[in-house]
Amino acid sequence: MESRIGQGFVETATISVALLNDPAVADAWDRPSALEKFSVSGLAGHLARQVTRAKGVVTGEAPDNDVPRFALTDHYARAKWLGAPLDNDSNAGIREDGEAEAAGGVAALVADTTRALDEVRIAIDDKPGDMLVALPWVPSAMTLDDFLTTRLLELAVHSDDLAVSVGIETPELPPYVTDVVLDLLCQLSTRRHGVVTVMRAFSRAERAPSSIAAI
Repeated sequence: MESRIGQGFVETATISVALLNDPAVADAWDRPSALEKFSVSGLAGHLARQVTRAKGVVTGEAPDNDVPRFALTDHYARAKWLGAPLDNDSNAGIREDGEAEAAGGVAALVADTTRALDEVRIAIDDKPGDMLVALPWVPSAMTLDDFLTTRLLELAVHSDDLAVSVGIETPELPPYVTDVVLDLLCQLSTRRHGVVTVMRAFSRAERAPSSIAAI
């Protein structure tokens, strides 16, 4: 596998599938999650959707020449859900998509996500990280590494959400994946709050802001 980000995605998605298959998830399936307005099943579906969506992108057709290209942080600058109220159409749609993904139950969700991951593993093998892939739901294009980095962020954050929701330990991710995720979160936080605010949060407890949440 040529791209280390691709390798990281496969490793992280494998950890996420194992989390979905934890008996604690099935036991809490119909309960509210740690995220407001999200059930455990819907959150599990949203976590799994990061893998099934990746399958659609990496096995899809190459982007058309006239489709706009976006860098990683610019991709988030266009996100309608980022910083929006929970009842915003985009956020409501995300919850609905998660529930739909999980509608068949936990066993079906694990099986479907495992199959999708197997397809991703095959599709990205030996593909360069700088190749362009199409994001048809936007529509736009970005590099394979940048797209998979967006999925790494989702998998990392929502694995923690799901683990907290069902009362188990948050899965440990490979250190280099954590580095990628934290770097992206730092970039997004700086873009949202400014350099000085983020710097103070990391270095000066007496002047630290109440939050530097990136997303």
